[in-house]
Amino acid sequence: MGARHLRSTSFASRYLISTQAVSLQRTRRPGFFMGRPQNPAWSALSNGCSRLTMLARHLATSSQQKQTDDDELPLKGILVVSLEQAIAAPFCTRQLADLGARVIKVERPVVGDFARDYDSRVNGMSSHFVWSNRSKESLALNLKDPKDLSALRKLIAKADVLVQNLAPGATDRLGLSYEKLREKHPSLIVCDVSGYGDSGPYRDKKAYDLLVQSEAGMLSVTGTDQEPAKVGISIADISAAMYAYTNILGALMKRNKTGKGCRIDISMLESMAEWMTFPLYYTYQGQPGPKPVGASHAAIYPYGPFDTGGRGSVMLGVQNEREWARLCAEVLDDPTLATDVRFASNLKRVENRDALKKIMLDKFASLSADEVIARLDAAGVANAKVNDMAGVWEHPQLKARGRWTEIETPAGRIPALLPPGAARPSQVRMDQVPSIGQHNRAILQELGIDNSN
Repeated sequence: MGARHLRSTSFASRYLISTQAVSLQRTRRPGFFMGRPQNPAWSALSNGCSRLTMLARHLATSSQQKQTDDDELPLKGILVVSLEQAIAAPFCTRQLADLGARVIKVERPVVGDFARDYDSRVNGMSSHFVWSNRSKESLALNLKDPKDLSALRKLIAKADVLVQNLAPGATDRLGLSYEKLREKHPSLIVCDVSGYGDSGPYRDKKAYDLLVQSEAGMLSVTGTDQEPAKVGISIADISAAMYAYTNILGALMKRNKTGKGCRIDISMLESMAEWMTFPLYYTYQGQPGPKPVGASHAAIYPYGPFDTGGRGSVMLGVQNEREWARLCAEVLDDPTLATDVRFASNLKRVENRDALKKIMLDKFASLSADEVIARLDAAGVANAKVNDMAGVWEHPQLKARGRWTEIETPAGRIPALLPPGAARPSQVRMDQVPSIGQHNRAILQELGIDNSN
């Protein structure tokens, strides 16, 4: 079974489809890779076919249509090989796969990417892994074994992009440094993702998301003045993934013009530092930094959560004096507050936030969250519900815009959000989350390697 077909068809589809292995070949464009699956040969159905076979035909037809849609994806024909683990590199390559790239994930035999074991919330699978690894092929290799390392080298020779976020120095020890790869593969784009980059005193320092958040100053602007708080998602990993992703797209465009590859060095610290530029400038030339104020804004008030008399809180934000006046008159029922000298400007409101907060909470104590939101909407004051994850699963806006679809996993179908920018499922690849080594046989056959053992 061709590796591309293994990735993009269900079991029922594979029941009917027979293909030869996808041949690895390059297009005429310098450095670009194209895998072309041959036309499938359909099995004939007897007049008395079972309901299962009829279902298989339906699914196979749907899969064939999905592959036709894949032909229009912008990264169709690009091969990405990724030595990846955790979040930063996998989320980068998942987005490349979303756009049609063929992504081969190289992971350790038996145990695989350690992110597979972060939790077991999704039908026994890790929530992190399911999120960042759909639409990939899994190739399990022991890179300490010379035969497996040789197989990886053959695969890299076919690749357009190599991504890695292994431990510092690991690729150098494997003989896969960019300098050595460039000699043999001048059109190859190599993206190294690390905690602190390939130079400087922190080069060999271990880096996890929370540690990089701390180094980048994120914890100084979150939480409260009593205790800092980490961002609740892996934001340092995600920021590095986004810069890796966009830099790879830029490198592919540049290679279209020059035919030459390049090296991209992405660090989690530098990615986070870029996102921290507002508080950096806020402290320009030694000025005091923003104080951590929980879910509120350090430099704008009122801007944050407010408890109500019913269950739940309401988040609201006032960005200008016109909104402030309407909040006072139409939500708080006290237009005189707009001209109160304590609150006459944003700077004054920030200075006197405790007094203003008490006034607002006293008013909201007699109202439910829905009533407060209704008043805010009528007044044109920005607001939001303070949702938990259950609220996001059921969010009416996501449902109304058709943002939910489904993907296959080794444990069955699960819901998945369409990537931002994709208006419908046919505009993006949403294929199966792989099991460890699921595609070994097909990929090694493509490389001409005997995989009988």
